[in-house]
Amino acid sequence: MSGTHPGLSNNFIHSGEKFEWSKDNAKSIKKIISKYPSERKQSAVMPLLYLAQEQNNNWISIECIETVAETLEMPKIRVTEVVSFYSMYNTQPVGKNLVQVCRTSPCWLRGSNKVTDTICKQAKCGINETSEDNLFTVVEVECLGACSNGPVVQINNDFFEDLDEESTKKIIDNIKNNIPNTIGSQKGRKSSENA
Repeated sequence: MSGTHPGLSNNFIHSGEKFEWSKDNAKSIKKIISKYPSERKQSAVMPLLYLAQEQNNNWISIECIETVAETLEMPKIRVTEVVSFYSMYNTQPVGKNLVQVCRTSPCWLRGSNKVTDTICKQAKCGINETSEDNLFTVVEVECLGACSNGPVVQINNDFFEDLDEESTKKIIDNIKNNIPNTIGSQKGRKSSENA
């Protein structure tokens, strides 16, 4: 699925601050670029954008785009095209926890609408909104790739599977209270074994 998350527009915005790579990311970038032939280093645009987003509180500003373009010696418009095509790049600020709820048929048939309602109630924000405390941004996405374990939610880089209203409420409450969550199946299922 191309394009940004619904509600996270392609209207790129300035952060107001120059974006510079952290020391750790500067080291990672050298390693990433070394994987490509020197004349093809622009092929590293996606992993560099991911690093920039991670370093920039989970969103890509115009300043991030400029720094990635400069690092890879490529036109800014080419970097912008990549950012605007893929939904994994956020083009505006998001909450500390980006909650992506799968809304495709397998998850929907197993109750993702109830999971979504529970998340919105617990996070105190609607779909495509950020909570007042900036702790959550909730979006619906197309297929998180774990159809047999639905309903599935991705929170930042972690996947939570086999959800129901009770397990979803617990996950959101744990995040609010700084309590670690169990990643993966919330019913103890291993991989994609038969439920």
